[in-house]
Amino acid sequence: MHGRLPPLTALRAFEAAARHLSFAKAAEELHVTPAALSYQIRVLEEHLDVALFNRLNRAVTLTDAGKALAPRAAEAFATLAEGVRAVERLTDTSLTVTAGPAFTAKWLAPRFFRFASAHPDIELRFVASLRIMDFDRDGVDAAIRFGMGAGASEYSEVLIDEFVVPVADPDLAATIQTAEDVARSPLFHDDSVAHIMPEVGWPAWFRAAGLGERAEARRGPRFSNADHAIDGAAEGGGIALARGSLAERDLAQGRLVIPIPLGLSLPGRFRFACKTGAETDPRIATFLAWLREETRSIARLAETLELHPLAL
Repeated sequence: MHGRLPPLTALRAFEAAARHLSFAKAAEELHVTPAALSYQIRVLEEHLDVALFNRLNRAVTLTDAGKALAPRAAEAFATLAEGVRAVERLTDTSLTVTAGPAFTAKWLAPRFFRFASAHPDIELRFVASLRIMDFDRDGVDAAIRFGMGAGASEYSEVLIDEFVVPVADPDLAATIQTAEDVARSPLFHDDSVAHIMPEVGWPAWFRAAGLGERAEARRGPRFSNADHAIDGAAEGGGIALARGSLAERDLAQGRLVIPIPLGLSLPGRFRFACKTGAETDPRIATFLAWLREETRSIARLAETLELHPLAL
């Protein structure tokens, strides 16, 4: 043995073939012919002076030497890939952020121009999805998530203490003076929060208003997306029990009005999340600082309301 490392191309061919236990599949992955891949593996075996594969009629298996090398080769290429990604992040000016579709549509997208104007050197990319994405596998730099707690092994920071409050267009809101008036109005239901326990919805709001159980509380159209219920209310169709973060912009612009300043505080919160240590990345730190500033208006809105915790 001479200690000199074999050609990287030969090691790459071996790692792919060992992972697939197929020369054909490894060749397809590496975009070479099976003959070229087989040649690279022979180069490696000659370099090490040992067989790495048992070549059978219709399959290949690893020899003891191949079994010893395979996990170390896989680890080495994974480390190299992470190193390449680290270098790319140093020179990459883009920032990929994932958030739920409703939050992206009602909060992030309308404010995008403010961030772009203040930070033209950072290119924001949004991925609207309810799926909890993996920062490495999915190529996501940061996430804004709604839920009860933080994920393990990640940096997490609370952005918004969420609440729900009744909202209506100005004309309908002008006809409402009491909670009884709300009960007589068309009610919209947001089923996107149906998973939160205790139940979030009109029955809970009427109990907080001192009206107990109301049959009217469960009547009316139901929406699977929170932003659809809010948009329906803005068009004058009825009253929605809207999440403050999603309705705040329409309220500020006068498209929506809070007829009764009584809301329900939710156990779920909007959190900013990224890989542990990534919060110091200049792009992510800049975006997080912007989020902190932009979300203060939601806290100020909450201060104008009588908020009740959800009752069991």
